[in-house]
Amino acid sequence: MKIVLAYSGGLDTSVLVRWLKDHYNAEIITFAADVGQEEELDGLEEKAKATGASAHYTLDLKDEFAKDYIFPMLRANTIYEGQYYLGTSIARPLIAKAHIDLARKVGADAVAHGATGKGNDQVRFELGYAALAPDLQIISPWRMEVFRKAFPGRTEMIKYCADNNINVEASASKPYSMDRNSLHISYEAGILEDPWFDPTTPENKKMYKLTVDPEDAPDQAQYIELDFEKGDCTAIDGKKVTPAEAVYQLNKIAGKHGIGRVDIVENRFVGMKSRGVYETPGGTIIMMGHKQVESLTMDRELEHLRDSLIPKYAELVYNGFWFAPEREALQAFIDNSQKSVTGTVRLKLYKGNVTTVGRKSPYSLYDENVASMEGVQSSYNPDDATGFIRLQGLRLRARAATQSEFIEK
Repeated sequence: MKIVLAYSGGLDTSVLVRWLKDHYNAEIITFAADVGQEEELDGLEEKAKATGASAHYTLDLKDEFAKDYIFPMLRANTIYEGQYYLGTSIARPLIAKAHIDLARKVGADAVAHGATGKGNDQVRFELGYAALAPDLQIISPWRMEVFRKAFPGRTEMIKYCADNNINVEASASKPYSMDRNSLHISYEAGILEDPWFDPTTPENKKMYKLTVDPEDAPDQAQYIELDFEKGDCTAIDGKKVTPAEAVYQLNKIAGKHGIGRVDIVENRFVGMKSRGVYETPGGTIIMMGHKQVESLTMDRELEHLRDSLIPKYAELVYNGFWFAPEREALQAFIDNSQKSVTGTVRLKLYKGNVTTVGRKSPYSLYDENVASMEGVQSSYNPDDATGFIRLQGLRLRARAATQSEFIEK
């Protein structure tokens, strides 16, 4: 039997390499999807092979991640439950796709992952596998009683590594878990499971990796200009950038000013509430800029219809339905709505805040003559408002005439 395991090099997946090999008498091939974890990927091949893997692949997916996953999601102004920029969620379908592609390439019988039985990632990965490779066996050890009995906690996993000469840098008191990619870093579990715990205090704030504390950010504001073409950020301060470059550079710029921190209690797809702390500096200002260009260029009814679909689109991404037909259909509508979303926005960054201070577009629907309060002649005739208002109030007058007793006053 040949199994391809999604591998991070941490305690859980280090245990899984050896355990899967022994439990299934299988050849284990490990892989890591490089979606922007940076130094976390160092030394993975050597470690995986030393742990028992016959081969390891680290696949560079950073450009594909930004172009085909992050940017399509940002075109929809996608935020889950009004706060979460979906940084972890959006990486999972790409990782699942790469996992399946590699499994096909090496002729594997199964794919395996180390996602816990309480989290969203088990759902996201396996829905991706189902959509792309329904014939492959899926192994999820955390949902196997035999595995949970062997490893009820981290103490048993650390002892297993010691007994099997598996080198892991882990302790039984790890304060939280972290997931990183190009778009964001998430922190959860451990000390963060208490929703009253404050990670911004002086003794705790070193947790954050992408953003400085807004209180420690520069006292001088920074102005930047973002260019958009058909809904995508294509230039920063006049310099052309690829999607991956845009996210990377804006992470640095926004992070310096403490922009992009969110601390939320969210509703997981599996039914529970969980507390998560997220840093999404670049994504925060890209979305702000995108909304501002849309405000100039997007027809009102089209914008309102698209906005009504944001919660559904966000839910699909969060729950793992990226490869589902309804997400694909929504994406087609969203991309069509972006045809005229081209222009430039000027943003002011200061101590955790993003302020829009200018926007312009060759496709602007904003007409200064129409909007002016200075009596400028335009295609708008105030006299037309009389009939407009009277028709809008027709049903209200009818109700008042016959059903006044039901009107709350």
